Amino acid sequence: MAAENLLSGAAPVAAVLPAGGSGERLGSATPKQFCALLGRPLISYTVRALERVNWISDIVVVVSLENIETMKSIIKKYGHKRITVVEGGMTRHRSIFNGLKIFPESTLSSCPLQKPEVVIIHDAVRPFVEEDILLKVVLAAKEHGAAGAIRPLVSTVVASSADGSLDHSLERVRYRASEMPQAFLFDIIYQAYHQCSDYDLDYGTECLQLALKYSKTNAKLIEGSPDLWKVTYKWDLYAAESIIKDNLSQQVCVTTDMKEDAVQFGFLLHKTLKSEVKQVKDISVFLYKNDNHLQNTFSGQCYNFICINAEKSDIKETQQLIDILENAKISVLHPVVLISVHLNVSENMSFSSGMEELAGIKEFAREVKKKNILVYGLLIHYNKDDPKLQETINSAAAIISALIKDRNPELIGQLLVA
Repeated sequence: MAAENLLSGAAPVAAVLPAGGSGERLGSATPKQFCALLGRPLISYTVRALERVNWISDIVVVVSLENIETMKSIIKKYGHKRITVVEGGMTRHRSIFNGLKIFPESTLSSCPLQKPEVVIIHDAVRPFVEEDILLKVVLAAKEHGAAGAIRPLVSTVVASSADGSLDHSLERVRYRASEMPQAFLFDIIYQAYHQCSDYDLDYGTECLQLALKYSKTNAKLIEGSPDLWKVTYKWDLYAAESIIKDNLSQQVCVTTDMKEDAVQFGFLLHKTLKSEVKQVKDISVFLYKNDNHLQNTFSGQCYNFICINAEKSDIKETQQLIDILENAKISVLHPVVLISVHLNVSENMSFSSGMEELAGIKEFAREVKKKNILVYGLLIHYNKDDPKLQETINSAAAIISALIKDRNPELIGQLLVA
Protein backbone atom coordinates (compact mmCIF):
# COMPACT_ATOMS: atom_id res chain seq x y z
CA MET A 1 0.00 0.00 0.00
CA ALA A 2 1.32 3.45 -0.88
CA ALA A 3 2.62 5.65 1.91
CA GLU A 4 0.13 8.34 0.98
CA ASN A 5 -2.75 5.92 1.58
CA LEU A 6 -1.35 4.78 4.91
CA LEU A 7 -1.00 8.38 6.06
CA SER A 8 -4.10 9.78 4.34
CA GLY A 9 -6.28 12.00 6.47
CA ALA A 10 -3.62 12.22 9.15
CA ALA A 11 -2.18 15.35 10.71
CA PRO A 12 1.13 16.31 9.13
CA VAL A 13 4.44 14.58 9.73
CA ALA A 14 7.44 16.85 10.29
CA ALA A 15 11.16 16.24 10.66
CA VAL A 16 13.85 17.79 12.84
CA LEU A 17 17.49 17.55 11.73
CA PRO A 18 20.03 18.44 14.45
CA ALA A 19 23.08 19.81 12.62
CA GLY A 20 24.89 21.90 15.19
CA GLY A 21 27.87 19.63 15.81
CA SER A 22 31.45 20.82 15.44
CA GLY A 23 32.77 17.59 13.94
CA GLU A 24 35.68 17.16 16.35
CA ARG A 25 36.06 13.44 15.58
CA LEU A 26 36.35 14.25 11.88
CA GLY A 27 39.51 16.23 12.54
CA SER A 28 38.51 19.03 10.18
CA ALA A 29 38.01 22.76 10.64
CA THR A 30 34.76 22.41 8.69
CA PRO A 31 31.89 20.73 10.58
CA LYS A 32 31.22 17.38 8.92
CA GLN A 33 27.64 18.31 7.94
CA PHE A 34 29.08 21.05 5.72
CA CYS A 35 31.91 19.02 4.19
CA ALA A 36 31.61 18.67 0.43
CA LEU A 37 30.81 15.43 -1.34
CA LEU A 38 31.23 15.85 -5.11
CA GLY A 39 31.21 19.59 -4.49
CA ARG A 40 27.96 19.61 -2.52
CA PRO A 41 27.59 19.83 1.31
CA LEU A 42 26.76 16.58 3.08
CA ILE A 43 23.74 18.11 4.79
CA SER A 44 22.19 18.91 1.41
CA TYR A 45 22.08 15.20 0.59
CA THR A 46 20.31 14.43 3.88
CA VAL A 47 17.83 17.27 3.42
CA ARG A 48 17.09 16.04 -0.09
CA ALA A 49 16.50 12.49 1.19
CA LEU A 50 13.73 13.83 3.46
CA GLU A 51 12.51 16.45 1.01
CA ARG A 52 11.67 13.90 -1.67
CA VAL A 53 9.25 12.20 0.76
CA ASN A 54 6.12 14.17 -0.08
CA TRP A 55 4.21 13.24 3.08
CA ILE A 56 6.76 15.07 5.25
CA SER A 57 5.24 18.55 5.50
CA ASP A 58 8.08 20.49 7.15
CA ILE A 59 11.80 19.96 7.73
CA VAL A 60 13.46 21.90 10.54
CA VAL A 61 17.26 22.12 10.35
CA VAL A 62 18.95 23.11 13.61
CA VAL A 63 22.41 24.67 13.22
CA SER A 64 24.74 26.75 15.36
CA LEU A 65 24.36 30.51 15.21
CA GLU A 66 27.51 30.99 13.12
CA ASN A 67 26.24 28.55 10.47
CA ILE A 68 22.72 29.90 9.99
CA GLU A 69 23.65 31.97 6.93
CA THR A 70 25.66 29.08 5.52
CA MET A 71 22.63 26.82 5.81
CA LYS A 72 20.35 29.41 4.22
CA SER A 73 22.75 29.75 1.28
CA ILE A 74 22.76 25.96 0.82
CA ILE A 75 18.96 25.93 0.75
CA LYS A 76 18.93 28.66 -1.89
CA LYS A 77 21.71 27.21 -4.06
CA TYR A 78 20.25 23.69 -4.23
CA GLY A 79 16.61 24.70 -4.35
CA HIS A 80 15.51 22.95 -1.16
CA LYS A 81 11.87 23.38 -0.18
CA ARG A 82 9.83 23.16 3.04
CA ILE A 83 12.91 23.98 5.13
CA THR A 84 13.03 26.11 8.29
CA VAL A 85 16.40 26.96 9.87
CA VAL A 86 16.58 27.22 13.66
CA GLU A 87 19.44 28.19 15.96
CA GLY A 88 20.80 25.26 17.94
CA GLY A 89 21.79 24.89 21.57
CA MET A 90 25.00 23.94 23.32
CA THR A 91 24.28 20.20 23.19
CA ARG A 92 22.50 17.73 20.93
CA HIS A 93 19.39 17.50 23.12
CA ARG A 94 19.16 21.27 23.54
CA SER A 95 19.37 21.66 19.77
CA ILE A 96 16.60 19.12 19.19
CA PHE A 97 14.47 20.88 21.83
CA ASN A 98 14.97 24.17 19.99
CA GLY A 99 13.83 22.47 16.80
CA LEU A 100 10.67 21.19 18.48
CA LYS A 101 9.88 24.59 19.96
CA ILE A 102 9.42 26.08 16.50
CA PHE A 103 6.14 24.19 16.19
CA PRO A 104 3.18 25.72 17.99
CA GLU A 105 1.84 24.05 21.10
CA SER A 106 -1.64 24.43 19.66
CA THR A 107 -2.87 23.67 16.16
CA LEU A 108 -4.87 26.91 16.43
CA SER A 109 -1.68 28.99 16.48
CA SER A 110 -0.99 31.44 13.67
CA CYS A 111 2.53 30.02 13.28
CA PRO A 112 3.17 29.08 9.61
CA LEU A 113 4.42 25.65 10.69
CA GLN A 114 1.51 23.44 11.60
CA LYS A 115 1.90 21.30 14.70
CA PRO A 116 2.56 17.74 13.50
CA GLU A 117 1.02 14.59 14.84
CA VAL A 118 4.33 12.78 14.41
CA VAL A 119 7.84 14.22 14.33
CA ILE A 120 10.85 12.45 12.85
CA ILE A 121 14.26 13.09 14.39
CA HIS A 122 17.15 12.26 12.11
CA ASP A 123 20.87 13.07 12.04
CA ALA A 124 22.02 15.55 9.41
CA VAL A 125 25.04 13.33 8.72
CA ARG A 126 23.09 10.21 7.74
CA PRO A 127 22.44 11.01 4.06
CA PHE A 128 21.26 7.61 2.79
CA VAL A 129 17.98 7.26 4.67
CA GLU A 130 15.18 5.83 2.52
CA GLU A 131 11.44 6.41 2.57
CA ASP A 132 10.79 2.79 3.58
CA ILE A 133 12.42 3.08 7.03
CA LEU A 134 10.94 6.56 7.54
CA LEU A 135 7.48 5.17 6.93
CA LYS A 136 8.07 2.22 9.25
CA VAL A 137 9.15 4.36 12.22
CA VAL A 138 6.32 6.87 11.64
CA LEU A 139 3.63 4.18 11.55
CA ALA A 140 5.14 2.50 14.62
CA ALA A 141 5.22 5.84 16.45
CA LYS A 142 1.55 6.41 15.65
CA GLU A 143 0.78 3.05 17.28
CA HIS A 144 3.28 2.98 20.16
CA GLY A 145 4.07 6.65 20.76
CA ALA A 146 7.76 6.30 19.83
CA ALA A 147 9.88 4.22 17.49
CA GLY A 148 13.46 4.04 16.33
CA ALA A 149 15.72 2.21 13.92
CA ILE A 150 18.23 -0.29 15.28
CA ARG A 151 21.07 -2.35 13.85
CA PRO A 152 22.98 -5.41 15.14
CA LEU A 153 26.15 -4.61 17.08
CA VAL A 154 29.29 -5.08 14.99
CA SER A 155 31.67 -5.36 17.95
CA THR A 156 31.28 -6.65 21.48
CA VAL A 157 30.76 -3.92 24.10
CA VAL A 158 32.99 -4.12 27.18
CA ALA A 159 33.17 -2.14 30.43
CA SER A 160 36.52 -1.30 31.99
CA SER A 161 37.37 -0.97 35.66
CA ALA A 162 38.99 2.09 37.24
CA ASP A 163 42.48 0.73 36.57
CA GLY A 164 41.76 0.11 32.90
CA SER A 165 41.22 -3.62 33.20
CA LEU A 166 38.26 -5.53 31.79
CA ASP A 167 35.31 -5.40 34.17
CA HIS A 168 32.73 -7.24 32.09
CA SER A 169 31.39 -7.60 28.57
CA LEU A 170 27.87 -7.56 27.21
CA GLU A 171 26.34 -10.49 25.40
CA ARG A 172 26.29 -9.01 21.92
CA VAL A 173 23.34 -11.04 20.65
CA ARG A 174 21.06 -9.43 23.26
CA TYR A 175 21.89 -5.81 22.35
CA ARG A 176 21.39 -3.53 19.36
CA ALA A 177 22.90 -0.27 18.19
CA SER A 178 20.43 2.61 18.27
CA GLU A 179 20.34 4.37 14.91
CA MET A 180 18.33 7.07 13.20
CA PRO A 181 15.66 7.87 12.10
CA GLN A 182 13.45 7.93 15.17
CA ALA A 183 9.83 9.08 15.29
CA PHE A 184 7.52 10.23 18.08
CA LEU A 185 4.03 11.44 18.63
CA PHE A 186 4.79 15.14 18.90
CA ASP A 187 3.11 15.63 22.27
CA ILE A 188 5.07 12.76 23.82
CA ILE A 189 8.55 13.93 22.85
CA TYR A 190 7.70 17.60 23.42
CA GLN A 191 6.50 16.81 26.93
CA ALA A 192 9.62 14.73 27.58
CA TYR A 193 11.91 17.62 26.65
CA HIS A 194 9.90 20.06 28.75
CA GLN A 195 10.33 17.82 31.79
CA CYS A 196 13.93 16.87 31.02
CA SER A 197 16.57 17.64 33.66
CA ASP A 198 19.50 19.90 32.84
CA TYR A 199 21.81 16.92 33.30
CA ASP A 200 19.99 14.89 30.64
CA LEU A 201 19.83 17.89 28.30
CA ASP A 202 23.58 18.41 28.65
CA TYR A 203 24.88 14.84 28.70
CA GLY A 204 22.19 12.63 27.20
CA THR A 205 22.22 11.44 23.59
CA GLU A 206 19.27 9.06 23.25
CA CYS A 207 15.85 10.53 22.41
CA LEU A 208 14.06 7.19 22.89
CA GLN A 209 15.37 7.09 26.47
CA LEU A 210 13.92 10.55 27.16
CA ALA A 211 10.51 9.40 25.93
CA LEU A 212 10.73 6.38 28.24
CA LYS A 213 12.03 8.28 31.27
CA TYR A 214 9.82 11.36 31.14
CA SER A 215 6.75 10.28 29.15
CA LYS A 216 6.60 6.59 30.15
CA THR A 217 6.59 5.63 26.48
CA ASN A 218 8.25 2.37 25.54
CA ALA A 219 9.50 2.77 21.98
CA LYS A 220 9.02 0.19 19.26
CA LEU A 221 12.38 -0.86 17.78
CA ILE A 222 12.55 -1.32 14.01
CA GLU A 223 15.35 -3.24 12.30
CA GLY A 224 17.07 -0.88 9.90
CA SER A 225 19.17 -1.42 6.79
CA PRO A 226 22.99 -1.09 6.60
CA ASP A 227 22.77 2.28 4.81
CA LEU A 228 21.69 4.09 8.00
CA TRP A 229 25.29 4.59 9.07
CA LYS A 230 26.53 7.96 10.26
CA VAL A 231 29.38 10.00 8.82
CA THR A 232 31.69 10.44 11.80
CA TYR A 233 35.32 10.17 10.69
CA LYS A 234 37.20 11.38 7.64
CA TRP A 235 37.17 7.95 6.02
CA ASP A 236 33.38 8.00 6.30
CA LEU A 237 33.37 10.98 3.92
CA TYR A 238 35.32 8.97 1.36
CA ALA A 239 32.93 6.04 1.78
CA ALA A 240 29.89 8.30 1.42
CA GLU A 241 31.27 9.90 -1.72
CA SER A 242 31.97 6.46 -3.16
CA ILE A 243 28.37 5.39 -2.52
CA ILE A 244 27.05 8.56 -4.17
CA LYS A 245 29.28 8.00 -7.21
CA ASP A 246 28.10 4.41 -7.46
CA ASN A 247 24.45 5.50 -7.30
CA LEU A 248 24.99 8.13 -9.97
CA SER A 249 26.72 5.68 -12.33
CA GLN A 250 23.83 3.22 -12.53
CA GLN A 251 22.16 4.80 -15.55
CA VAL A 252 23.49 6.05 -18.89
CA CYS A 253 21.75 7.72 -21.81
CA VAL A 254 23.29 7.34 -25.27
CA THR A 255 22.50 9.89 -27.98
CA THR A 256 23.70 10.14 -31.58
CA ASP A 257 23.48 12.56 -34.44
CA MET A 258 21.63 11.55 -37.62
CA LYS A 259 24.68 10.19 -39.44
CA GLU A 260 24.43 6.50 -40.26
CA ASP A 261 27.85 5.63 -38.82
CA ALA A 262 27.06 7.37 -35.53
CA VAL A 263 23.70 5.58 -35.18
CA GLN A 264 25.21 2.16 -35.96
CA PHE A 265 28.08 2.68 -33.53
CA GLY A 266 25.65 3.96 -30.91
CA PHE A 267 23.62 0.76 -31.01
CA LEU A 268 26.75 -1.39 -30.76
CA LEU A 269 28.06 0.65 -27.84
CA HIS A 270 24.64 0.57 -26.17
CA LYS A 271 24.66 -3.23 -26.29
CA THR A 272 28.18 -3.49 -24.85
CA LEU A 273 27.56 -0.96 -22.08
CA LYS A 274 24.73 -3.08 -20.70
CA SER A 275 27.35 -5.39 -19.21
CA GLU A 276 29.09 -2.45 -17.52
CA VAL A 277 26.18 -0.34 -16.27
CA LYS A 278 23.02 -1.30 -14.38
CA GLN A 279 20.67 0.53 -16.73
CA VAL A 280 21.35 1.99 -20.17
CA LYS A 281 18.61 4.09 -21.70
CA ASP A 282 17.60 3.48 -25.28
CA ILE A 283 19.40 5.18 -28.13
CA SER A 284 18.04 8.62 -28.98
CA VAL A 285 18.72 10.13 -32.41
CA PHE A 286 19.67 13.74 -31.77
CA LEU A 287 17.46 16.06 -33.82
CA TYR A 288 16.99 19.48 -32.27
CA LYS A 289 17.62 20.86 -28.81
CA ASN A 290 13.89 21.44 -28.32
CA ASP A 291 12.99 17.90 -29.33
CA ASN A 292 10.19 16.82 -26.97
CA HIS A 293 11.37 13.21 -26.90
CA LEU A 294 14.76 14.29 -25.65
CA GLN A 295 13.23 16.58 -23.04
CA ASN A 296 11.20 13.66 -21.67
CA THR A 297 14.19 11.29 -21.82
CA PHE A 298 16.44 13.62 -19.85
CA SER A 299 13.87 14.57 -17.23
CA GLY A 300 14.56 11.38 -15.25
CA GLN A 301 17.28 10.66 -12.72
CA CYS A 302 20.05 10.14 -15.27
CA TYR A 303 23.36 11.91 -14.74
CA ASN A 304 25.49 10.32 -17.47
CA PHE A 305 25.24 11.07 -21.18
CA ILE A 306 27.17 9.86 -24.20
CA CYS A 307 26.88 12.07 -27.27
CA ILE A 308 28.10 10.32 -30.43
CA ASN A 309 28.65 12.24 -33.64
CA ALA A 310 30.45 11.42 -36.85
CA GLU A 311 31.64 14.96 -37.51
CA LYS A 312 35.23 14.85 -36.40
CA SER A 313 35.35 18.36 -34.92
CA ASP A 314 31.71 19.42 -34.69
CA ILE A 315 30.53 19.78 -31.07
CA LYS A 316 27.24 21.47 -31.99
CA GLU A 317 25.23 18.44 -30.93
CA THR A 318 27.12 18.31 -27.64
CA GLN A 319 26.28 21.96 -26.99
CA GLN A 320 22.61 21.30 -27.75
CA LEU A 321 22.59 18.47 -25.23
CA ILE A 322 24.21 20.73 -22.64
CA ASP A 323 21.52 23.35 -23.26
CA ILE A 324 18.84 20.75 -22.54
CA LEU A 325 20.59 19.60 -19.36
CA GLU A 326 20.98 23.17 -18.17
CA ASN A 327 17.34 24.03 -18.86
CA ALA A 328 16.22 20.88 -17.02
CA LYS A 329 18.46 21.87 -14.06
CA ILE A 330 19.72 18.29 -13.86
CA SER A 331 23.20 19.38 -12.75
CA VAL A 332 22.05 21.44 -9.76
CA LEU A 333 22.19 18.56 -7.28
CA HIS A 334 24.79 16.29 -8.87
CA PRO A 335 27.66 16.65 -11.35
CA VAL A 336 26.62 15.39 -14.78
CA VAL A 337 29.08 13.41 -16.89
CA LEU A 338 28.93 14.07 -20.62
CA ILE A 339 31.24 12.07 -22.87
CA SER A 340 31.56 13.49 -26.36
CA VAL A 341 32.41 10.61 -28.69
CA HIS A 342 33.91 11.63 -32.03
CA LEU A 343 34.08 9.00 -34.75
CA ASN A 344 36.97 9.15 -37.18
CA VAL A 345 35.35 7.60 -40.24
CA SER A 346 37.82 8.96 -42.79
CA GLU A 347 40.60 6.69 -44.00
CA ASN A 348 42.65 9.74 -44.98
CA MET A 349 42.48 11.46 -41.62
CA SER A 350 45.72 11.10 -39.68
CA PHE A 351 45.76 10.61 -35.94
CA SER A 352 47.68 13.86 -35.36
CA SER A 353 45.22 15.76 -37.55
CA GLY A 354 42.32 14.45 -35.51
CA MET A 355 44.02 15.46 -32.29
CA GLU A 356 44.55 18.99 -33.54
CA GLU A 357 40.98 19.43 -34.77
CA LEU A 358 39.53 18.19 -31.48
CA ALA A 359 41.85 20.18 -29.21
CA GLY A 360 39.11 22.79 -28.72
CA ILE A 361 37.20 20.46 -26.43
CA LYS A 362 39.47 21.38 -23.51
CA GLU A 363 38.43 25.03 -23.40
CA PHE A 364 34.84 24.02 -24.05
CA ALA A 365 34.96 21.64 -21.07
CA ARG A 366 36.37 24.33 -18.76
CA GLU A 367 33.43 26.61 -19.51
CA VAL A 368 30.85 23.86 -19.12
CA LYS A 369 32.33 22.77 -15.77
CA LYS A 370 30.96 26.03 -14.31
CA LYS A 371 27.52 24.50 -14.89
CA ASN A 372 28.51 21.34 -12.95
CA ILE A 373 28.75 19.35 -16.17
CA LEU A 374 31.92 17.30 -16.66
CA VAL A 375 32.81 16.92 -20.34
CA TYR A 376 35.30 14.34 -21.59
CA GLY A 377 36.34 13.59 -25.16
CA LEU A 378 36.69 10.15 -26.72
CA LEU A 379 38.16 9.65 -30.21
CA ILE A 380 37.38 6.40 -32.02
CA HIS A 381 38.60 5.22 -35.39
CA TYR A 382 35.49 3.62 -36.83
CA ASN A 383 35.23 1.21 -39.71
CA LYS A 384 32.16 -1.00 -39.67
CA ASP A 385 34.01 -3.67 -41.66
CA ASP A 386 37.01 -3.79 -39.31
CA PRO A 387 37.35 -7.32 -37.86
CA LYS A 388 38.59 -5.74 -34.62
CA LEU A 389 35.57 -3.43 -34.33
CA GLN A 390 34.15 -5.21 -31.28
CA GLU A 391 37.53 -4.92 -29.56
CA THR A 392 37.41 -1.16 -30.15
CA ILE A 393 33.85 -0.98 -28.80
CA ASN A 394 34.85 -2.97 -25.71
CA SER A 395 37.70 -0.54 -25.09
CA ALA A 396 35.37 2.44 -25.51
CA ALA A 397 32.83 0.93 -23.09
CA ALA A 398 35.54 0.34 -20.47
CA ILE A 399 36.80 3.93 -20.76
CA ILE A 400 33.26 5.32 -20.57
CA SER A 401 32.43 3.19 -17.54
CA ALA A 402 35.60 4.33 -15.74
CA LEU A 403 34.92 8.02 -16.45
CA ILE A 404 31.34 7.70 -15.21
CA LYS A 405 32.28 5.88 -12.02
CA ASP A 406 35.24 8.12 -11.14
CA ARG A 407 33.69 11.50 -12.10
CA ASN A 408 37.09 13.12 -11.83
CA PRO A 409 36.88 16.88 -12.52
CA GLU A 410 40.65 17.00 -13.12
CA LEU A 411 40.26 14.94 -16.31
CA ILE A 412 37.70 17.18 -18.03
CA GLY A 413 38.57 18.20 -21.55
CA GLN A 414 40.95 15.28 -21.99
CA LEU A 415 40.75 13.54 -25.34
CA LEU A 416 41.01 9.81 -24.80
CA VAL A 417 41.44 7.26 -27.56
CA ALA A 418 39.75 3.85 -27.69
